[in-house]
Amino acid sequence: MPILPGPRLMPRSGARPRQLVVLLHGFGADGNDLIDLAQEWQPLLPDAAFVAPHAPEPCIQGFGRQWFSLTFRDPQERWRGVNRAGPTLDAFLDAELEAHGLGPHQLALVGFSQGCMMALHVALRRPAPVAAVVGLSGMLVMEEGKGPESLAPAVTAVPPVLLAHGDQDEVIPVDALFLSAEALAAADVPAEWHLSAGIGHGIDDGALHHAGQFIAAGFARAARRG
Repeated sequence: MPILPGPRLMPRSGARPRQLVVLLHGFGADGNDLIDLAQEWQPLLPDAAFVAPHAPEPCIQGFGRQWFSLTFRDPQERWRGVNRAGPTLDAFLDAELEAHGLGPHQLALVGFSQGCMMALHVALRRPAPVAAVVGLSGMLVMEEGKGPESLAPAVTAVPPVLLAHGDQDEVIPVDALFLSAEALAAADVPAEWHLSAGIGHGIDDGALHHAGQFIAAGFARAARRG
């Protein structure tokens, strides 16, 4: 049984799922906030199942859910948060893959904002690489006071990564995209990136299109490798 509830869409093809896309929402939202992305990507991914789990905790803001608390007063709270929430997400992914009879190469993670932090943190530390990771309007969380070189020893899997961000993001400044890409490169994790001009903390059609193509290409490469 999944340990996190949330909305789902089964493959558009009507067949048994051959891929799984997990959509991780941001702080103060829930799975319903992202499940509509599945409908946009279904034409590209007709054999994929989609699930958008609700994060495990009620949000401290009084509405929605959170993967971890954010007060914006403690510089280490993101680092502690991803480490605390990581095992719950890992267990959820394992249960979902087992339920569908899929392997790690048939999984893609998509995260928005805080969900991006979770997707990147967990994907780099899983036993085997997933087919694709898409980080939208988020960042790679590093331990405060440590540089990019601290990431490499923690990386156990190297998935394809796409980072997308609006250049007018008022919540997580666009500099986070470039800092994240540099940190990933320092750990030998190559990342593509997409910048959305005039976009704030959200997802525009350009990022949506680019992400869908990236996920489809990741699944195709993984299938060729077997």
